[in-house]
Amino acid sequence: MDNLQIRPEEPSDIDVIRKVVAGAFQEHPHSNQTEHLLVDALRAAGALTLSLVAVLRGQIVGHIALSPVTIDGRACDWFGLAPVSVLPLYQGQGVGGRLVQDALERLRLLGAKGCVLLGEPGYYGRFGFEEKKGLTLAGVPPEYFLALSFTQDPVQGAVDYHPAFSVCA
Repeated sequence: MDNLQIRPEEPSDIDVIRKVVAGAFQEHPHSNQTEHLLVDALRAAGALTLSLVAVLRGQIVGHIALSPVTIDGRACDWFGLAPVSVLPLYQGQGVGGRLVQDALERLRLLGAKGCVLLGEPGYYGRFGFEEKKGLTLAGVPPEYFLALSFTQDPVQGAVDYHPAFSVCA
């Protein structure tokens, strides 16, 4: 994937992003097929802090979205990473990993204090995500709600994603 480029989305990318996100989750066993609607809702609400695309030989093959979260009802410079989408043909080739690495680097440059996600510890652990005692997401087993702190500041409390996430409920 030497030719893979990661860049911010452009207005002309929106329809392709929708197709990439929908396609990425089409066969996913834990998907309710609304991830593309989530990205649209976050964009419409002005809540996409980062929306990055992975481009290979001129084609968008992946996308990642990050949006602010609250902890105990307060804005706190923490962000939620979701969804990460890669077209099925390119899954397992490092595209998702590159999207995550680039997004985390950009979050740090923005002065973010940390990032949370709902995902597989075995996959996201390699980026530094882990279960954080005292940081919770209602209805989610703690071993799958992972966090990565960019500071030494202790953080605890109930995390809430942007209301746009209700499209996935």
